[in-house]
Amino acid sequence: MKDFKRVFFILGIVVAFLAFYISTQTKSVQKKSTKPIVAVSSFALYDIVTHLAPKSIDIVNILPFGVDAHSFEPTPKLMASLEKSSLVVYSGAGLEPWIDGFVFKSDTIDMSKYVTLRKLSGSHSHHQHSHTKHQSNLDPHYWLDFENMKKATEVVTKALIKLDAKNRDIYEQNKKNYIKMLEHLDSRYTQSLKSCKKDVIITNHNAFSYLASRYGFEVEALSGLSPEAQPSAKQIATLMEHIQEDGIKTIFFESFVSDRVINAIAKDVKVGVDTLQPLGNITKDEAQKGMGYEQIMLQNLTKLQKALECH
Repeated sequence: MKDFKRVFFILGIVVAFLAFYISTQTKSVQKKSTKPIVAVSSFALYDIVTHLAPKSIDIVNILPFGVDAHSFEPTPKLMASLEKSSLVVYSGAGLEPWIDGFVFKSDTIDMSKYVTLRKLSGSHSHHQHSHTKHQSNLDPHYWLDFENMKKATEVVTKALIKLDAKNRDIYEQNKKNYIKMLEHLDSRYTQSLKSCKKDVIITNHNAFSYLASRYGFEVEALSGLSPEAQPSAKQIATLMEHIQEDGIKTIFFESFVSDRVINAIAKDVKVGVDTLQPLGNITKDEAQKGMGYEQIMLQNLTKLQKALECH
């Protein structure tokens, strides 16, 4: 009889503990569900929102880390989850062709309408995604211009205040801090790239026109704006001539793009190969290391300094 009482006593304690745990978890979920949900479609926008609202907003990162922004196609499940968002912020300028025809129930911001976009001509103007017929002569990589990042930060701050006015002061202060960081990056780039022996970089994909225009160098690319485009034999031969004529020592490719052609060129002309991050998205490894926009742009700067032989 005593054994039965002991068993019932222990079971009672276990049941009480489970009830308390479930109640705590339920309250936690309910508490989390009261936060506004903001969905963002590119890493640069994700970085802005996470710095402005690290605790007060639930953020949906539409583009998973480690996935190429140019060829990404969202799943029906992800599209359904967007309907739960209070706000969707996307890059625009043709970077997300999957948005065409999708009717959002929440407020949306097409950030390309608030920044200064560059138009490209000739072979660099062709921006065609796989799985889509979308074409544009606009370079969508506007987040590589710090002035555009400042404009985007202002737009996101206003949207967050509209969505969550009680935290206005936090968003305003975080905006000031983030813009100060962008201004520091601009200063570092200006000082570091103002005196260089070289004035051109070689890449597989022309994603760096904003940086090149702002800091006085040129970009020679195997393909235009589309990283999936296959270069012709003539393009490869022309690029190899430029590498040899200009005395280029390092050529660049992106993490999400095959390095087969670039490596073959580098082997033929005996130059080094390195990655340059255009920040349409970051790799899983970069995400695991906690790297953000600031850290990666500083990493890019170090590589550009070396390639351009700056003092």
